[in-house]
Amino acid sequence: MTRVVAQGTFDIVHPGHLHYLQEAKAMGDELHVIVARRQNVTHKEPPVLSNRQRRDVIAALETVDVAHVGHETDIFAPIEEIDPDVIALGFDQHHDADGIREALAERGIDCRVDRVTGREPRYDEEILSTGAIIDRILEQRGSE
Repeated sequence: MTRVVAQGTFDIVHPGHLHYLQEAKAMGDELHVIVARRQNVTHKEPPVLSNRQRRDVIAALETVDVAHVGHETDIFAPIEEIDPDVIALGFDQHHDADGIREALAERGIDCRVDRVTGREPRYDEEILSTGAIIDRILEQRGSE
């Protein structure tokens, strides 16, 4: 059995997330998703929704076998526990694949690190970015 790990913030789940998780699942037999803890999200605005709520939404997706909330201080601790064969990175995630490979090797974790493909919007109004969804909400409802 090939175990795959995907990870992300998943604040507002959108079709881009679904594409990412479907491609990650296709890399193996079992998909574990690590939902980043709010306090560990430093590369963008922190999520609005709680850790548990974001985890619960991801766990409800048919593609996902197990959803986890990330570790409080060590982002690699869940990887050690899950022991994946593959870590699937989103096509536009900020992670440095080579840096992750080096960190895994230092910890003695043997797994592939692959990046999924991107996805273009399928129609004019489809939004594939949490930031763009938030911008649209503020644009349309912010002045009410």
